Amino acid sequence: MTSPGGGDPTLHSAIRPLRELLGEMDADIGRLYAARGVTGVRPRFSMALIRLHHRGPMTVKELAEQIDVSHSAMSQTVTAMRSEGLVETAPGRDARTRDVRLTEKGRALVPFLEAEWRATERAFAELETELPYALTQVVEDMAAALRRRPFLDRITAALDEGP
Repeated sequence: MTSPGGGDPTLHSAIRPLRELLGEMDADIGRLYAARGVTGVRPRFSMALIRLHHRGPMTVKELAEQIDVSHSAMSQTVTAMRSEGLVETAPGRDARTRDVRLTEKGRALVPFLEAEWRATERAFAELETELPYALTQVVEDMAAALRRRPFLDRITAALDEGP
């Protein structure tokens, strides 16, 4: 079946290379974990585990807000971390909530995760010096442009223009 406007539009994407690059960087962090004997930990766990260490038990909702992800995404992450023995859940302040807290195994990993976090930030800063422009500046500039005119408005206008 041919799509309106001709051809499969998913064959080209200006956004996909950025997603792939970020995925490759996360995969490298995962390879670092494996090389250092850290098993059962995915890069997406790091911030949550570090925050739980510094802030103590939180509900899934509070943790999602801390990490700036959806409740659903954090719920899935907590389930995965629990299955690896990194966190445990217990009844919260009311019947509808559950508190997430580090296990001993999770607490034991935090010093390594904090060191890796800092090393990753330093490595990214070094990488940025090799670029003709700072990616952090590009991100700030894009965020400012999107505050002036949200992405939804831009997509809607492009959709209304037609193919």
